[in-house]
Amino acid sequence: MKATYTQNSLAVVLAAVSITFAATAARAAEGGMGHYAPGSFASYVDVLPDKPGFAAFNYFTYYNGSASGSQQFPVAGQIDLSLGASSYADTLGGFWVAPFQILGANYSAGFALPLVWTDITAQTSGVGRSIGVSSSVNGLGDIEFWPVALGWTAMDKDLHVDFFGGIYAPSGNFDTGRLANQGLGYWTYEPGLLVSYLGQKNGLEFTTYLGYDINSTNGSTDYRSGQVFHADVTVAQHLPLGKGFLGIGANAFYLKQTTGDSGSGARLGGFEESTSGVGPVLSYAMQFQKTAFAAQITWLPQTNAENTLKGNYLWFKLGFQF
Repeated sequence: MKATYTQNSLAVVLAAVSITFAATAARAAEGGMGHYAPGSFASYVDVLPDKPGFAAFNYFTYYNGSASGSQQFPVAGQIDLSLGASSYADTLGGFWVAPFQILGANYSAGFALPLVWTDITAQTSGVGRSIGVSSSVNGLGDIEFWPVALGWTAMDKDLHVDFFGGIYAPSGNFDTGRLANQGLGYWTYEPGLLVSYLGQKNGLEFTTYLGYDINSTNGSTDYRSGQVFHADVTVAQHLPLGKGFLGIGANAFYLKQTTGDSGSGARLGGFEESTSGVGPVLSYAMQFQKTAFAAQITWLPQTNAENTLKGNYLWFKLGFQF
């Protein structure tokens, strides 16, 4: 392909907004959920800008999933089963890229503010019988911020290697005994490494993100969620279309809890999660004078789920780099 795909100018930072699922579907850990959501860091559009400036993003996320009637989940200090959830989240955020480098990398700092709408249904134990319950919440979720993010480039900027030092703060409301909550009630520290190759001449893309989540204890329930390893991989082909480039490919994810849950609130023991999935991804990027724009839509059905809900993730990402 003769056309040149300029990743530097078109890769808009749509930094990981994994917190958008802070109050969504049951996953491992307390409430069957964790801070990271598959698809958060998934492709070239999540690469940090390699020049000083500011990037803004808006992520819309939808999830719908359920678990079998016999599966139990620890939810905000109580045990529930036959869990089902649907959630919408809209996250606004930005990254500032400094006019200096650290260790040969561009230094960045960023934040993400999620607004969540969540509906959860379950069966809970009553006096000698099971009772159907439901709960709905909306509002500010747990804020994510990156005090340190470092980006390196190589191979004439075809290759980007980014380190993200993510922190999730328990800013969303959490009430013990409530089925649905805007936040999780604890801190999560997530070091992550994103490696993205996007050929400027051939349009081929291979991107992977590896992250590791370390959770603090929820003081309200004395529940410490276990540590989690997760990986996202995208393979795509980018082709010229109009004034920009169209990307068509597939994204896959794998998430595995590496240590068990603990504390007096962990009444189901370690409750270690494992889940994976794969689905299509479609993106478009173009340049307006000095402003870069990118949009991406991803559908990620879960193909495997253990100690978590099984369903579908849908991402729609927009980003601007100034």
